[in-house]
Amino acid sequence: MKKWLLGLCVSVIAMVLLSACNSEKANDKAAADSGDGYEATTIRLAYNLPQDHHVSIGIEDFAKKVTEKSDGKVKVQVYPAGQLLSDKDMNQSILAGGVEMGVNSSTLWASTVPAMGIFDVPYVFNDYSAVGEAVNGEFGDKLRGAMEEKGAKVLMFADYGYVQFANNKRPLKSPEDFKGLKIRSIGDLPSELIQAYGASPVFMGGGEVYMALQRDTVDGATSGTTAMLQRKYDEVTKYLTINNYAYLEFLLAVNKDYWDGLPQKTQDLLTEVAAETETWIREQAEKEDSTSAKALEEKGMEVYVVPQDELDVWKDAAAPVRDVFVKNAGDLGQELLDLVDEK
Repeated sequence: MKKWLLGLCVSVIAMVLLSACNSEKANDKAAADSGDGYEATTIRLAYNLPQDHHVSIGIEDFAKKVTEKSDGKVKVQVYPAGQLLSDKDMNQSILAGGVEMGVNSSTLWASTVPAMGIFDVPYVFNDYSAVGEAVNGEFGDKLRGAMEEKGAKVLMFADYGYVQFANNKRPLKSPEDFKGLKIRSIGDLPSELIQAYGASPVFMGGGEVYMALQRDTVDGATSGTTAMLQRKYDEVTKYLTINNYAYLEFLLAVNKDYWDGLPQKTQDLLTEVAAETETWIREQAEKEDSTSAKALEEKGMEVYVVPQDELDVWKDAAAPVRDVFVKNAGDLGQELLDLVDEK
């Protein structure tokens, strides 16, 4: 009788323990599904673009979704529109760990990874879809690898759109019309192009351009029409030339050491949301380029669209820039050009 009672007690205890274990597993799964299970962390994310730019809207949404999907455990704290860092200071801060995550142009990253200048090589990308195919294939993998070697992980390629020229002196209907002008540049290869067209490049950050144009420190500037509209170029320039000479990318980059120290679960969340956001931003780029150019015209700018049959003149004048890129970027630069030319 005692043995029977002892066996019954053991069975009951085993069932209770098993039930508790199963309950704990169920609670763990429910917690994970609800966003629990993430290690609490705060990620600082800085960018310099105006907050109503489509890239900025995408980045803000990325931060919001990461925070929401982790139930607030993984907080992405955003510092917009140059509040924390200028575009000129961004890259060094990311590499040094001064900020965990930041958004900056491929043009400015080219000073660290010369091959990133591929997006500034004139007339490399002929349409919007070609860029998406490139960055999501071998082309993009090579760039991501080069960035990681320098200490930054590329989490997202954010399509800014095509880059154009605005000025307040005269219509730019051919490369010869650039002669004698001072044009704000956004980086090394755009400066080479401006020189190839006969003008003098003046490098400055995006937030400085309006005042420089207003004070005639420069005669014109190169930028995307989206930023031109948001930075009110129509108030300080008269002429807009659309020649789609370069397709600018902005990179959402993370300090590599910081990334490597994040739990796999957090890395997976950031990667997933970044991929969703990248797709949305790419879809907006073409729409925004078109609508912003029309808006600048409606605000009084004289818009000249280079006819397709005249582009060869612009391309021929820009040919030296391609050679400068290969010289700076070496074998990797040539590999990237070959990959694009094959398409």
